[in-house]
Amino acid sequence: MHPNPPVLAGYIRKLSLCAALLVGSSCPCPKPSPQDKLVIFAAASLRDAFYALGEPFGRMHPDVKLTFNFAGTQELRAQMEHGASADVFASADVRHMDMLAQKGLVQPPITFAHNKLVVVVAKNLAPPIQNLTDVPSASRIVVGVPEVPVGQYTLHILQQATSSMPDFQTRIEAKVVSREFDSRQILAKVRLGAAQAGFVYQTDALSAPELAVVHIPEEINATAKYLMAVPSKARNPQLARKWVDFVLSDVGQHILRNAGFMPFTSGH
Repeated sequence: MHPNPPVLAGYIRKLSLCAALLVGSSCPCPKPSPQDKLVIFAAASLRDAFYALGEPFGRMHPDVKLTFNFAGTQELRAQMEHGASADVFASADVRHMDMLAQKGLVQPPITFAHNKLVVVVAKNLAPPIQNLTDVPSASRIVVGVPEVPVGQYTLHILQQATSSMPDFQTRIEAKVVSREFDSRQILAKVRLGAAQAGFVYQTDALSAPELAVVHIPEEINATAKYLMAVPSKARNPQLARKWVDFVLSDVGQHILRNAGFMPFTSGH
């Protein structure tokens, strides 16, 4: 008994499909092209802002895969000195960027944002800490290590404050229970209750509404200057410059302002 012709035709089509799948390497269909990859090394205090910048940049460049490496500026600098590959380096201070520039590891940098320091404190303290002169009353204080930008800025503030409050720096340092490698680690210590107060960037303080913020007087505060550069051995320098241009654009600067950063002055 012979099979029904329509059934036989369907069976043949199924065999042909299976054969095509087995020899898929000979299929003339074009393969999807791999995404361009943009590797960005950035100071830990830029985490939220750079993720926010990455969303519209990704829509503008849908074929680009963004990879972020966030850490303390000094740690990122050390990684690059030891051969780590990056397309963009964003620093929280001038000193570490200059060290890379002097070694020829980055192209001329450009300033893209400014930041300030504040003191974050637990809200349940009694009596409460309401201004900078109250901070030494905290029993446990966290600061940055002197080698990192946030630690350097904190040291500047303590030294400036000592001019009007002679024992201020000594009283603060007597209460220091931990020295961390970036502002986010300092913030985490206070959020977890391991410390009652910590000196952090104002941008990081925005992510912890459960903490109180003590503002530091402008005359003794330190201005953190953020710079970006394209590494000399960047694998995708053209795409890196597109990121830099986007961060400097009106849209990019608006996103940075929403994240708490202050405008920069072109050329400085």
